[in-house]
Amino acid sequence: MKKRGIKNTRINTEVQRELSNIIRELKDPRVAPWTSVVAAKVAPDLKTCKAYISVLGEEKAQTETLEGLNRAVGYIRRELARTLNLRNTPEIRFILDQSIEYGVNMSRKIDEVTKDRKTEDIDGDDKGEKDAE
Repeated sequence: MKKRGIKNTRINTEVQRELSNIIRELKDPRVAPWTSVVAAKVAPDLKTCKAYISVLGEEKAQTETLEGLNRAVGYIRRELARTLNLRNTPEIRFILDQSIEYGVNMSRKIDEVTKDRKTEDIDGDDKGEKDAE
C-alpha cells in the first residue's frame, strides 16, 4: 500500500511539472502569462486529474484563463501523453486555486497593521523621552 502512495506522489509531481511547461507555451491570448499550476492530483487508476491553477490578476483574467484552458484541454492532454510515458493519460479538470492570492492579500493586511503599530510605538517613544527630561 505504501508503494502505491509513493508512485502516486511521483506521478502527481511529474504531471504538475509537465502541465506547467505545456501551459507556459500555449498561444491562447485568453490564458494569462502569470498562470501557474499549484498542484495536480491524479487518481490512482490514472483516469482523471484535477489541476489546481493559480492566476495572478483580476477576476476577469482568472475566468478567461480558465475558459482558455478548458478549450485547450484536448491539446494539453495530447501533449501530456506525448511527454509522459503513462499507461493511461488522465482526463484533466482545471480548478481555480485562489490560495496564493489569499496569502498575498493577508500579507498585505498584516503589513498595514504592523506599519500602523510601528508608527504608534515611535510616537509613544517620543512622549517617554520628553517625560524623562
